[in-house]
Amino acid sequence: MDDPEIKMPDPAAWSRSMAEIAQRSQKLVLDFLERQTTESPLPVDPLNVAGAFVEMTQKLMADPAKLLQAQYSLWQDYMTLWQRTAQRILGGETVPPVVVPSPADRRFKDQAWNDSAVFDYIKQSYLLTARWLQGTVRQVEGLDDKTAKKVDFYTRQFVDAMAPSNFVLTNPQVLRATIESGGENLVRGLEHMLEDLERGKGRLSIKMTDTDAFKIGENIATTPGKVVYQNDLLQLIQYAPTTETVQKRPLLVIPPWINKFYILDLRPDNSFVRWAVSQGHTVFMVSWVNPDTHLAGKTFADYMREGPLACLDAIEKATGEREVNVIGYCLGGTLLAATLAYMAAKDDHRFMSATFFVSLTDFKEAGELSVFIDEAQLEFLEDRMKENGYLEGADMATTFNMLRANDLIWSFVVNNYLLGKEPFPFDLLYWNSDSTRMPAAMHSFYLRNMYQANKLVQPGGITLAGVPIDLRKVTIPTFFLSTKEDHIAPWKSTYAATQIFQGPRKFVLSASGHIAGVVNPPPKTKYGHWTNDKLPPSPEDWLAGAVYSADSWWPVWEAWIAQYGGERIPARKPGAGKLKAIEDAPGSYVRVKASE
Repeated sequence: MDDPEIKMPDPAAWSRSMAEIAQRSQKLVLDFLERQTTESPLPVDPLNVAGAFVEMTQKLMADPAKLLQAQYSLWQDYMTLWQRTAQRILGGETVPPVVVPSPADRRFKDQAWNDSAVFDYIKQSYLLTARWLQGTVRQVEGLDDKTAKKVDFYTRQFVDAMAPSNFVLTNPQVLRATIESGGENLVRGLEHMLEDLERGKGRLSIKMTDTDAFKIGENIATTPGKVVYQNDLLQLIQYAPTTETVQKRPLLVIPPWINKFYILDLRPDNSFVRWAVSQGHTVFMVSWVNPDTHLAGKTFADYMREGPLACLDAIEKATGEREVNVIGYCLGGTLLAATLAYMAAKDDHRFMSATFFVSLTDFKEAGELSVFIDEAQLEFLEDRMKENGYLEGADMATTFNMLRANDLIWSFVVNNYLLGKEPFPFDLLYWNSDSTRMPAAMHSFYLRNMYQANKLVQPGGITLAGVPIDLRKVTIPTFFLSTKEDHIAPWKSTYAATQIFQGPRKFVLSASGHIAGVVNPPPKTKYGHWTNDKLPPSPEDWLAGAVYSADSWWPVWEAWIAQYGGERIPARKPGAGKLKAIEDAPGSYVRVKASE
């Protein structure tokens, strides 16, 4: 190794140390295995990946000339890399790299990846191979769109897994730590991995943050308020005012039930809830239940009736107001869209405006999540849900983590298992790990009718509570907030709703992704946003005509929603109306863990 920071130890002492490490590691593994119970094995290929790759390989081999050209191109890149590396080693001169990682790629931040000719060669070899493999796969002709996306997605998973940063001897930071500690980092890492396996009951449940550092209601989800209503599916929180007067129309927030609501109330300085209250809104928040076997039969229509519609009735009792403004976040926005269409069919006009945070209504181009939706995978998923009547929260968490594997899987493999470090306390990752379950009936309906068949945008395509719904009948004012780097609800797909709803519409695009682009408070101005009052059919045309602002989109939304808030009235105290306080916010539903 030519990294001056890596000092090779005495071979004899190193050998003795490694032998001792091996004995200790073996005992750790044996102790772990004695505590485990046998469970039925999973199917060989539950994600139906093999068939996609077999088809891709057949198409690839059918054009040997193109394959040969691709291999020759890779060989040329390797030869260039070898020549430049040899120049550097023999002459010590600075030579331009053949390939460089993306500025956002944090795997190669250690200075040794650049300073050491050996590690630089390893890094560039990997990047060249990764680029070649993914490029070759993407150029295969004759695959249908779904198969092509699946092959591309799982090729990237393989490429990410094989990164040199994920292995002891090819990661300079890990190698340095291993030598300096005599291998103690690897023993600690093994202990961490076995703890994660035990916590996951045999499945690897990677610990992403210090879970003991956060307490719901104490240092996260702390905005004062009261639970004023509850049913089988939700608790409704009314937050305490911080202004003397408030807008007459209350504001209802419907978060996704895939995760817990407190993503909008993490800390006081980044809480959308606390900020909205400070703007003079009477904020009501839905806190969805973490469902168990008893709720297996709850349907998407039940989530509508016992969700937004039940909340409207409860808010009227609590405040005396029938007219309400509403926000739907992600899946909560999809439910809101369906509910608005249902209410339009029933001539129910209690929602005066609707805001959608990163919400899909048209699932034609639903992003990489669609990789997990085909008939074979849906049948496998439905069989899994039959066991307990719900989808385990860990299953959903794994799916979302795979969308950003380097950030949400492999970075923790390196930190926790190879470096043997404890994960840092981070509120967002605590929330991300606090997963929820999905009732079988609702989840199957949602995946089949939205993701697989895209029926929500079809007039009469979906019937809820006996009523065929049509999104084109929604005429109330709507505000759409999407994020430019969203890997869950791609912004160009969410933009489609602007061409479906018929009332006054406003679309705003925030920088960053599905979470950070939404939770972006004004004082920090971490991410900017784009606005354009025109709504052309094409999202690309919208962006081309948009104006960029370097600050948060929150004040833009507040200026918009203020038009529909009504006159100012004295602030309302939770529990002072016809609905009495049940318990303090954030309530008891949010505290139920998916493992309980």
